[in-house]
Amino acid sequence: MAKWLPKGRKEYFTMEKITTYLTESWDEIKNKVSWTKYSELQSSAILVLVASTIFALVIGAIDWAFKSGLEWFYREF
Repeated sequence: MAKWLPKGRKEYFTMEKITTYLTESWDEIKNKVSWTKYSELQSSAILVLVASTIFALVIGAIDWAFKSGLEWFYREF
């Protein structure tokens, strides 16, 4: 028995810890997690795609406006 363990306690090996962790994790994934339906995932993905495209277009328009404004300003002065 290892010196750092309290007296009378069984030694709990690292391999046992890993096996227990993996078994409990698999059980939780299989029985306790509620998975989203495929149709919901598709609609969420499309929403993210549309929102990202709109955001990119708005940022691009702002960038173009600043660029054009600064080019005009530097040409005039």
